[in-house]
Amino acid sequence: MADLAARLRSRAAQQGLTVQDDLVAHLVAYFDLLQHWNRKINLTSISDPDEAVDRLLLEPIAAAKYLPPAATLADFGSGGGSPAIPLALATGAAQLLMVESRSRKAAFLREVAREARLNATVEVARLEDVARRPRYAGRFDAVSIRAVRPDLETLSAAAAVLRPNGIVVLFTGSDVRKPSLALPTDLAWRATHPLLTSTGSQLAVLFHVEHP
Repeated sequence: MADLAARLRSRAAQQGLTVQDDLVAHLVAYFDLLQHWNRKINLTSISDPDEAVDRLLLEPIAAAKYLPPAATLADFGSGGGSPAIPLALATGAAQLLMVESRSRKAAFLREVAREARLNATVEVARLEDVARRPRYAGRFDAVSIRAVRPDLETLSAAAAVLRPNGIVVLFTGSDVRKPSLALPTDLAWRATHPLLTSTGSQLAVLFHVEHP
């Protein structure tokens, strides 16, 4: 655990990021649990330690500054818990919804949320079905997406659960620009921000538009 904490701090410093000690402790605990469960079910295929720290932990930390603090956060296709868990920890999310269609991965997400003491709900369902549930309509400040293709159906589902002026953040390996995305009418383009030079990752930000 000490080695991972040192690696996390070193990799963060190389990217110009500062990670507070309490956040480091939470991230290390999450990563240890991820590795433990990964021996039983496939949660991540990343084997290189530096790449794992960068992609699973530091990319969400770098993205956190583009989200409002203490936000209500939904994550689509949560899988192994990144970016959802690190993003929720870094922003002090008031509430976290993770949508994962596979029950064994959902069980892992529930355990991580318990251990991290997050106010979290895990839905074992297709994201389109979750988006149609009245209790989630217009409820979230932000929706994060990395493991799901951001097609029109996915983005429409994200828009359905967003509050007015809420945002969708897309984790991508390239500079996604407006013409390359088919957007529903209630989402508009905002910007693309670089995350880590080591991974070449980008964060595309879309915002929710209320129509009269």
